[in-house]
Amino acid sequence: MSARARNSFSVTVIAAGFLFIGPASGQSLKAAVEQALQTNPDVLADANRRLSTDEALKAAKGGFLPKVDLGVGMGREWSDNPSTRFNGGTSLLTRNEASLTLNQMLFDGNQVQSEVDRNQARVASSANKLSGTAEQTALRVIEAYLEVLRNRDLVVLTTANAQVHLRTYDQIKIRSDSGVGRKADLEQISARQGLANANLTSSEANLRDAEINFLRVVGSAPANLDKVDGPPASLIPASLEAALTAAIDNHPTLKSARADFDAANAQIVGAKSTMSPRLDLQLGTTINHDIDGLPGRNDSRFAMFRLRWNLFNGGSDTARVNETVALSGEAREIMNRTYRQVDQSTRLSWNALTSAQLRMPSLRQHAESSALTRDAYTKQFSIGQRTLLDMLDSENETFTAASNYVNGQYLEVFARYRVLADMGQLLTALDVAKRPESMLATSISNPTAKN
Repeated sequence: MSARARNSFSVTVIAAGFLFIGPASGQSLKAAVEQALQTNPDVLADANRRLSTDEALKAAKGGFLPKVDLGVGMGREWSDNPSTRFNGGTSLLTRNEASLTLNQMLFDGNQVQSEVDRNQARVASSANKLSGTAEQTALRVIEAYLEVLRNRDLVVLTTANAQVHLRTYDQIKIRSDSGVGRKADLEQISARQGLANANLTSSEANLRDAEINFLRVVGSAPANLDKVDGPPASLIPASLEAALTAAIDNHPTLKSARADFDAANAQIVGAKSTMSPRLDLQLGTTINHDIDGLPGRNDSRFAMFRLRWNLFNGGSDTARVNETVALSGEAREIMNRTYRQVDQSTRLSWNALTSAQLRMPSLRQHAESSALTRDAYTKQFSIGQRTLLDMLDSENETFTAASNYVNGQYLEVFARYRVLADMGQLLTALDVAKRPESMLATSISNPTAKN
């Protein structure tokens, strides 16, 4: 094999480690994330759930407003009462009714207010759940995007490796056919060529798998994807403690769990309200004809305060209060579990980033040194100082080292995005606008944890 061919492959191997850092030329990572947030079923399902909680909150607030009822009725009435008997016996008349009643709640033991508070917490929970789903969807898009790029780079490496083995096979075969080379060398290069071709087939299959996964996550097949160099280093916290603080303060899933705890506490207040009296102001008018066996109009107007107070309900109200207290305890523990999960995930992400960063210098050195060693072995083989096996082993090590370097680079980039996702800041780092459904009205404050 010529030194020129070997040097060309050396450059290819080392450059492949930098394939993902380059000028933009196709679909950007930001565009892929934006597309997923508009089309991903998980995101759209949570967006619709968020809209439903808005309507539930409006319905709860309706409890503060007066209720107006109109009633109209007509039919036949048979009456046998003292009035009809006084007038000669029973009466059969065509009865007509019309009524208009306004009912305004004045006091209900905070039942309506607790329902409003509960639904405000549900709105906050669903909004934060949507934010969490959007963050995780964006992270899955990034992973799928990087996997396509990584596997495309590995296909470049395995293709170059297969071509080198093919050229080596051709040269060894020429030597063998001419009687200069040994038959064992031809068998050796034939085996290595078969392995190189198998690696290429496997690499191409992995790329197809990555592209299929990209289609599932993003909603369209990958085309010309822009190269990615990861988020700026300035966005990554300086320490694990800073990352944990940001995660506990900003992680939307933890915020959602806190809101669910607030909603459960509001249910306790609502359950206790059934043990309190209810006071209503009621205004009404009726226009009736032929009522209770008496011919003619029977009209009325009234304005009344009505007090209702259930004094005994078979213990159902007390049981309901106890149920809501237990549900609040469940929500509290779910919140605590979520806190632990966020803490664990952030620590794991930070560990993955730290490990990936520490490995990169060694991986780069291995890739560069292996390429230099391979070039030296190639020259020595050409003058008989190295065996074919030595040269092929160095070729294989160079290919493995270059592949590990490529994998390490993508792993480090994804680890940085993963830390940002655990901090709830991934969309901000990508400069991707949040879905409007995940935004809370100023009148609805974010719930805080209560222990």
